[in-house]
Amino acid sequence: MNSYKAMQVVRAGVLELASMEAREPAPGEVLIAVEACGLCGADAGTVEATAPGLVLPRVPGHEVAGRIAALGAGVAGWRVGQRVGIGRLGGHCGVCRQCRSGEFVLCEDQPIVGVTRDGGYAEMMLARASGLVAIPDELDAVDAAPLLCAGLTTFNALRNSGARAGDLIAVLGIGGLGHLAVQYARKMGFKVVAIARGSVKASQAQALGAHRYIDSTAEDAAKVLQSLGGAQLILTATTHSPAVAALFAGLAPRGKLLVAGGGRDPIPIPPGRLVAGKRMVEGTITGSPIESEQTLDFSVLADVRPKIEVMPLEQASAAYARMQQGKAKFRMVLKIG
Repeated sequence: MNSYKAMQVVRAGVLELASMEAREPAPGEVLIAVEACGLCGADAGTVEATAPGLVLPRVPGHEVAGRIAALGAGVAGWRVGQRVGIGRLGGHCGVCRQCRSGEFVLCEDQPIVGVTRDGGYAEMMLARASGLVAIPDELDAVDAAPLLCAGLTTFNALRNSGARAGDLIAVLGIGGLGHLAVQYARKMGFKVVAIARGSVKASQAQALGAHRYIDSTAEDAAKVLQSLGGAQLILTATTHSPAVAALFAGLAPRGKLLVAGGGRDPIPIPPGRLVAGKRMVEGTITGSPIESEQTLDFSVLADVRPKIEVMPLEQASAAYARMQQGKAKFRMVLKIG
């Protein structure tokens, strides 16, 4: 293939279909024939041209599932035709201080897929081999794609949170991230409370596995959590900082507020509540390639799947608009080829 189709951002807010010249992978890289690419809220940084380090034109997309089409020099452990994926973190360098400390997700020289290098709104893409994730045969590409970011983020956050089976945990925001968090939490043995605005998501949350749903427009969610004994963990899957701050009072002593939704506004937390109950606030990032593979494997084992709407590559603009308008149920995925 000498050329391939891609949807690229040419200026803020504008995605255009383009014909791109196919390039051979450089040493340490692979060429991926993309089969599916999920849309994520973080794509807005590229599409709206607000992401640091962004240079236009750029192809967005960091929930990429496909097959290896070609291997660059020095790439070992992977084969042409193998099913692979790549997420937002585009592969660690292996030589910076963070990598030498084993903190690969904090690599100081790591491409951000869809921001500092072209992503998966395309038929083909180049990727660092160090960022590749093996996809199990049991997962279709359109199901695997959202798990490489939304799935990884929530699965890793829950299993590394310190909460134990039987603990009360709350998930704030039942959307692209939250609908997966509820499923994982239920499968991990937690007592799960789902929190969102309005009653419309009550039946959806319960179908996903929530034991209790709180409509935050009708009830004081923090007081409800305290009436249930207090949450050992609150996982925030929303970017609305005031809602996050209001829910902090629902934590049990030694409870943790785990922030997965990256909003721009500060989260005001009263110091007294932190000190008096030894409560804590912590951020969580996606994860490493091996953690991505563990996410996919657990999803197969526990039968966790994203709820998706599928559109073709050429309709990426419409899919993006649907996501941004909050109309997606629950993740948008581009099916390619």
